[in-house]
Amino acid sequence: MTNSMPPPPETPPTVPPPLTEPGDIPHQKHGPGPLAAGLIGLTLGAGIVGAAWTITANSDPGKPATFTLEGEFTLLEDAVDIDDSCAGTGGYDDIAEGTSVTVYGAKGDVIATGSLGKSSSAAFGTCTFDIAVADVPKGEKFYKVEVSHRGTLQLSAEQAENGELASTLG
Repeated sequence: MTNSMPPPPETPPTVPPPLTEPGDIPHQKHGPGPLAAGLIGLTLGAGIVGAAWTITANSDPGKPATFTLEGEFTLLEDAVDIDDSCAGTGGYDDIAEGTSVTVYGAKGDVIATGSLGKSSSAAFGTCTFDIAVADVPKGEKFYKVEVSHRGTLQLSAEQAENGELASTLG
């Protein structure tokens, strides 16, 4: 008796059958290529950012409440009728429809601007202008209003918001 073991039976190695046709190559599933994946990511990211921007732009909770400061400005002398309006003359030639109206806040900063509106002759040599300055922020302790460069008139917040501006010059 020998101590050796008989050799294991030989088995032929497994070899895939030879490919004979181009369509015989097994297909492996791959994800999108790097370029396609990048484009998909870019598109999705842009969509998310665009949606977020649209939502925040349409729901602007930080915008302060505003009002329209309304009232009248009357030029008491040197006014003349011109067609359907009137205007100042001489030393008051800067007063006419369209003249600037500036609204200042309590800190002295400009918070809104507008212009003199429609005018009418109230009596010989006088002229009254409508004032309506839109988008004046609420919340100031007081407001100052200046027509042209003629100095300021101070109003309380209540007067300004209630349309109680009444100013004269001349």
